[in-house]
Amino acid sequence: MLGLMQDYPLTVDKILEHAARWHGEREVVSRSVEGPIVRTTWKQIRDRAHQVTHALRELGIGLGDRVGTLAWNTARHIEAWYGIMGMGAVCHTLNPRLHPDQMCWIANHGGDRIIFVDLTFAPLLLAHLDALPLVEKVIILSDEAHRPPEAVGDARVLMFEDMIRDRPTDSPWGGFGEETACGLCYTSGTTGDPKGVLYSHRSNFLHTLMTLQRDVIGISQTDSVLAVVPMFHANAWGLAFSAPATGCKLVLPGPKMDGPSILELLQTEQVTLSAAVPTVWQMLLQHLDTGDYTLPALKRVVIGGSAVPEAIVRAFHDRFGAEVVHAWGMTETSPLGTIASMTQDLEALPYVEQIPYRLKQGRPPLGVDLRLLDDEHTVQPHDGQTFGRLVIKGPIVVKSYFRSDRQALDEHGFFDTGDVATIDARGFMQITDRAKDVIKSGGEWISSIDIENISAGHPKAALAAVIGVPHPKWDERPLLLVKLKEGVTAEKHEFIAFLEGKIAKWWTPDDVLFVDDIPLGATGKIDKKVLRARHGDHKLPTA
Repeated sequence: MLGLMQDYPLTVDKILEHAARWHGEREVVSRSVEGPIVRTTWKQIRDRAHQVTHALRELGIGLGDRVGTLAWNTARHIEAWYGIMGMGAVCHTLNPRLHPDQMCWIANHGGDRIIFVDLTFAPLLLAHLDALPLVEKVIILSDEAHRPPEAVGDARVLMFEDMIRDRPTDSPWGGFGEETACGLCYTSGTTGDPKGVLYSHRSNFLHTLMTLQRDVIGISQTDSVLAVVPMFHANAWGLAFSAPATGCKLVLPGPKMDGPSILELLQTEQVTLSAAVPTVWQMLLQHLDTGDYTLPALKRVVIGGSAVPEAIVRAFHDRFGAEVVHAWGMTETSPLGTIASMTQDLEALPYVEQIPYRLKQGRPPLGVDLRLLDDEHTVQPHDGQTFGRLVIKGPIVVKSYFRSDRQALDEHGFFDTGDVATIDARGFMQITDRAKDVIKSGGEWISSIDIENISAGHPKAALAAVIGVPHPKWDERPLLLVKLKEGVTAEKHEFIAFLEGKIAKWWTPDDVLFVDDIPLGATGKIDKKVLRARHGDHKLPTA
């Protein structure tokens, strides 16, 4: 027997229509690529997104066609985003931080026919058009007055404002099944060719509902949300959907991600919630150290992408009264998988006793299931001590990659994240390493992430990373790499002493190297692959 309820396909066009109809005058604020701060509303964004749809239909785009975006977080990017998805085409967000060859490979593999591009990246894209044979048109997210010299006289290049001008502000959206493809995002390709994750309207809609739970991100219509995490990082962690779903004020930083620019938006736009990777917040906090700054409106800071150092958690709480909420996820999980919101019993504890749990990646929301497996695929206990490979299941999790004939799931329907983790008795999951980064010393595992997080809290450290290097007796031992704050000097023993009592003694790094640079990958995470290539043959004093 079937239920007698309405058939209401969960398609993301309904999210923006809801924002426009019920929160139409709520502001969306962008730092434009051209420079000035631009203010618009959810209603204006909806109307212009419909104009985008009209233009795309005239260019021959239809259901299932892939349309790329190569852009910062701005209102124009949001308009293109919903204009693409609302008509049933697939919005393929391209990561501008990738090498051009890799970016072209991804655009070709995705089958992009049109690419929307910001002025920042237009010269790069136009210089590589010969490597993009499927791309029919390039639409620059600006007006004719800002047409780049490289685009003058090129019939393949359209300017966004001229393309949508005078077009109707309504168009047929939806009308297709909720399982229809909606967005395409590629992994960063750290272990081979990047892999495409093809989101459905249903998966993105359900992910949006999950993020709105109070114990997840918990956005309210009364919030002012600064989305620092880029839209090309798995839908800005869902904020590009959850912000219009609530009708909150959305603040978009455009191309300026430095400390002073982020601080300006936090203050002038009375931001109550923001989200970004740890390196962004480390940069901001270093800038805040240069003056007597306040953040009176800020209440919550969502941090993901890599493990958050304790120093960041304490700084936001102690200096600004803001709560750091640690989250974990992947491109393959839409991306939210877990979040470290406090349980009732933890909330009752003094803040200092909550910190060990705030540093973990947290608990899964409704709709997500987790397991830990050993090498024999035996489910491991939730004792906070036993390591296992983390696998995940749910309607927001990939089942196979784009253009791949193979399932990405095990026989029980779980996806192997490639992470090694523990889960404690309260259900808090903690990533101890990527499977490829874990240090195996004398047959036991050492968590490079734990050592990095503690070391990054040293007052002289700007960034810290740990890799395993060969050892004749123990197979591998940890090497600590430290990038010092500007103008600071340090000795190795200072960092070894700082770790004493905070980690198991046998985890203590065998050496410390002070380096000029700790490279970050395209998603803002420390690039261990590059570090291993540079320092993997380092001769340890203990060897």
